[in-house]
Amino acid sequence: MAGLTLRDVRKSYGETQVMHGVDLDIEDGEFVVFVGPSGCGKSTLLRMIAGLEEITSGSVMIGDREVNDVAAAKRGVAMVFQTYALYPHMTVYKNMAFGLKQAKTDPAEIDKRVKAAAEILQITDYLDRAPRNLSGGQRQRVAIGRAIVRDPEVFLFDEPLSNLDAALRVQTRLEIARLHERLASTMIYVTHDQVEAMTLADKIVVLRDGRIEQVGSPIELYDRPQNAFVAQFIGSPKMNFFGTADVAASASKALGRELTEAHQVGLRPEHMEQTTLAKSVVQGKLELVENLGEYALVHLVTATGIEFIAKTEKPPTEAKGEMINFGIKPELAHYFDKNTGLRA
Repeated sequence: MAGLTLRDVRKSYGETQVMHGVDLDIEDGEFVVFVGPSGCGKSTLLRMIAGLEEITSGSVMIGDREVNDVAAAKRGVAMVFQTYALYPHMTVYKNMAFGLKQAKTDPAEIDKRVKAAAEILQITDYLDRAPRNLSGGQRQRVAIGRAIVRDPEVFLFDEPLSNLDAALRVQTRLEIARLHERLASTMIYVTHDQVEAMTLADKIVVLRDGRIEQVGSPIELYDRPQNAFVAQFIGSPKMNFFGTADVAASASKALGRELTEAHQVGLRPEHMEQTTLAKSVVQGKLELVENLGEYALVHLVTATGIEFIAKTEKPPTEAKGEMINFGIKPELAHYFDKNTGLRA
């Protein structure tokens, strides 16, 4: 096992710079998730760690070794891709054993590792099957097993659940979490899905435009986002933002804080509570209710035209087009500088 250190890692394609001086420390045994919108650089960063992309400048350390010039096969990492990349003409056993066989590992050791990995992933009964006879979730487990048998220092996952349906994503996500607990290995996992990030990670790295916006535990990012981008990216539905012109006249009193034109107020949908006009922070005209049984997503629009969502235990009794008042406990409100987006 090993930790990972990135220092001022940059990547350019010609004149276009796509990674802008990334600094990051990952402890031995941590499960770290890279998350961000499409094109933010999370997969590029993972591929640079794996050795599949050259870095333009900076340093990549795995354990106490700088691996900038080390070939991918010798870095002590194993990667699980979005596509399963299994050999269709080989059995599950042969797919898992292939890399070890190429490395001229002793056959007895190959057999031991393959069977141990199959037991961990509960695919022992499938070792003699061809990939075409497996479900998507089973194929992904075979791909993970192929990584396990290599006994890597660091596991790298590049959106491994993207090709699975919703139910299989949840199931496989739990299996990956259990796998980390069992192996206690360093794992780096790339996803665009913040729900996956929140449920899997010891530490989340939020990326945007090739830069790290914030690093922290899931609860740290949820409770105290450093800027408006992280605040909106972490949480589902995303945080609502209001300027001083959008909030009610009673907002400053209800929040216990004087609001200025430089402020944006961030309110998470799940923290908003229906209240009276005197205690309201924001008012909205009811547009749509999504009744999901367990809770309701209430879509509203302010008098200034700002759309927002409140997550309530039960659907509101008001009719479409009526105004509804919402308040929030003062300690649950967030404040950001309107110009810089930084936490205020």
